[in-house]
Amino acid sequence: MILSDKKILASIETKEIVIEPFDITNLGTNSYDVHLGKTLAVYKNRVLDAKQHNAIEYFSIPSEGIVLQPNTLYLGVTEEYTETHNAVPFLEGKSSVGRLGIDIHATAGKGDVGFCNTWTLEISCTQPVRVYAGMPIGQLIYFTIDGDIMNYYNQKKNAKYNERTDKPVESMMWKNKF
Repeated sequence: MILSDKKILASIETKEIVIEPFDITNLGTNSYDVHLGKTLAVYKNRVLDAKQHNAIEYFSIPSEGIVLQPNTLYLGVTEEYTETHNAVPFLEGKSSVGRLGIDIHATAGKGDVGFCNTWTLEISCTQPVRVYAGMPIGQLIYFTIDGDIMNYYNQKKNAKYNERTDKPVESMMWKNKF
């Protein structure tokens, strides 16, 4: 079941959901709008290796925006830091963003209960498009969870994305054993 606006607000009041900064005007009927942070990153190499640490290069979005190009994976970050302790957060692109040909995540739209951080966005576009820091980029939808939690994300010893950051984080696939 998806949390309504009133349920999201109630969870914020009890700190079961944390959104910083929080602005009630970003609260939808059953979602919360998140915004593109000021930092983007791209991989330094065109060919990536899942078993290797692939370095990234950070850059800031200038006030006049930046034009994203097709066939390039950009890592972005949300302005908002979030914590979710009683629900499963899903990050989806806003329809207005999709209608510009922008995808904000390749595969990683679902968060885990206990995720506490900003969200790294896997941004791609179908044609050149100018984006701006602070623009609405996605929406968080919260699903209720049935049953007790044994393994909160922020308490997992092998969690790869627990370090709080305001910058995009590259793939940590290389830390897996395969």
